[in-house]
Amino acid sequence: MELLTGTSRRLAWAAVLALFLAIYLGAAFSPALQDDVDTSHAIAAREMLTRHDFVTLHINGVRYLEKAPLMYWLIAASFRVFGYTDFAARLPIVLSMFLLVLLGIHWGTRAFGPRAGLYTGLFTATGVGYFLFTRVLIPEALLSLLIAAAFYCLVSALDRPNSRLYWYAGYVILALAVLTKGLLALVVIGLTLLAYLAFTGEWRRWREFRLFTGLLLFFAVAAPWHILAGLRNPATADHHGFFWFYFVNEHFLRFLGRRIPKDYNKLPAYLYWTLHLVWLFPWSLYLLIALRRAFADLRHSPGQSTTPAGEPHPITGEPQPSAGSPQPPSFGECGVHPTPASETSPGLTFRARTRWICILWASVTLLFFSFSTNQEYYTFPAYLAIFLLLAAALAGEEEENRQPWLLATTALSVVVRLAFACVLVAGLWSSRHLPFVPDIGEVLAQTNLDTDTLSMGHILNLTGQSFAALRLPAILAVLALVFGSLAELILRIRLRHFASTWALALTMTVFLIAAHIALIRFDPFLSSHQLALRLQSQVQPQDRVLIYGDQSFGSSLVFYLHHPVELVNGRSSSMWFGSTFPDAPHIFLDDADLSALWNSPTRVYLFAPQQEQDKVKLLLHNPSAFTECSGKIIYRNH
Repeated sequence: MELLTGTSRRLAWAAVLALFLAIYLGAAFSPALQDDVDTSHAIAAREMLTRHDFVTLHINGVRYLEKAPLMYWLIAASFRVFGYTDFAARLPIVLSMFLLVLLGIHWGTRAFGPRAGLYTGLFTATGVGYFLFTRVLIPEALLSLLIAAAFYCLVSALDRPNSRLYWYAGYVILALAVLTKGLLALVVIGLTLLAYLAFTGEWRRWREFRLFTGLLLFFAVAAPWHILAGLRNPATADHHGFFWFYFVNEHFLRFLGRRIPKDYNKLPAYLYWTLHLVWLFPWSLYLLIALRRAFADLRHSPGQSTTPAGEPHPITGEPQPSAGSPQPPSFGECGVHPTPASETSPGLTFRARTRWICILWASVTLLFFSFSTNQEYYTFPAYLAIFLLLAAALAGEEEENRQPWLLATTALSVVVRLAFACVLVAGLWSSRHLPFVPDIGEVLAQTNLDTDTLSMGHILNLTGQSFAALRLPAILAVLALVFGSLAELILRIRLRHFASTWALALTMTVFLIAAHIALIRFDPFLSSHQLALRLQSQVQPQDRVLIYGDQSFGSSLVFYLHHPVELVNGRSSSMWFGSTFPDAPHIFLDDADLSALWNSPTRVYLFAPQQEQDKVKLLLHNPSAFTECSGKIIYRNH
């Protein structure tokens, strides 16, 4: 069995961080920020600085009251230091993921041992879902870090009676989580805590929770922004204010699928659950091992154990009680084996508490969003809990050298990856005679707005011809999947389990780098950055620049173009509520306004996404195009 000595452990941790940097740091510089939420959130952070208003968010001058402010504060701080660059916008997300990796390593090591801690960090650094859902500026990475840190403080506080530091740190972190994404943090942490206290009986220790002073500290951190936002965005006789929109509309009505305006979908149940195998890939396939260990431990009764007292349990690693000592119920590899209570230590160990918290934390998150309207990334905060459990299970199997299960799981994982490699090879073969296409948008299928409201909806636009533009990343991915998977399988057969797991991590690192190269190829399709650069060289201060339809269709114009941008029929989606305030800027036009402006002496540039071009051509009688890219056209009247 491979052992981790002090030196090798430090080298392994450094290697995990090196893989993380290879995946995330390079991807922070490119490609350009995308249309829709990516640049919209960057605009909100930029306008914090330009307007000197850190309470009320604005996008293109319009109040944006949907989101809590912490992520935008961090991006604004990054802008202040590094300028208005793509890297500066993404830096807080990268740092959040970096800290999440470190927390996973530390927590996993303390709860389950060095190998499990190392694997937790490795899984976090190379998981598919973490990478995919940090390609846009959404607060899930920061929220996940804060929720995980709050749970870690909880477990540590329960493990160390009379610990003021962990209790108060937990209250502060919970408040920061609320400032990151509203009441969701209270729901996830609150329901998990209630279930944990009920199942374990640790509710009897409620006097240790420092509820009064802790809640005072929580409100001291979380309340000021909410109060100021309410005061600065009040309700009127004919207008809802901040409190209704933020708490009622954005929390309760969104959960019920009745948010105004309705612009979110709900994944079918079968996709919602099964796609987690993709988001947690490739480590999700070790769920089989975790379940096997759980069932094996459930069948193991402490009273029937043949393990000597004080020796570690063969499955869980928990110390076995001596004869005649109290024997609380066991709960599997992912459950608890509490040791006898003493005056200085409660009945549960740190390991057992971690397992309970992780099971309940993941369960609450997954079940909550199975009832709510949802997007693919909504369950992002549960990933670390699942990875902690999977890492503990894999490390336990390897340390006990349970070759049949390890080999079977590895073989299944290899088959899945080789099958995907075959799909890529087929795509490459079908496009072998096609010329390289610099603009992949020219060979993608027609945009479908019903699927594009989902985060990964653009994947459905892929065509066979698009592989001509994706040859380099596809070839790199195939090489990684084939040779990396074979190396992993061979090492597993030779009982070099630690090296085998690392082979898979290296395979995923190269695969995710290839995915980043592919994303750069999609840049003209996902972003209007190139159009903004072309327009910037021509537009004059007196010219008018317009977007036809919702601002999200070309929001990167607003971010990259140093010129005011107006909207035609754009009083919708995230711009709707802010546009109803009396002080909203006069940037909203209708078709009649556009027709009059188009026929005036003023020079007008009109951005039209693909799905709106038929309307524009009919309204303006086949206007001439100034420039186009990936199906998006900028028309010019003079």
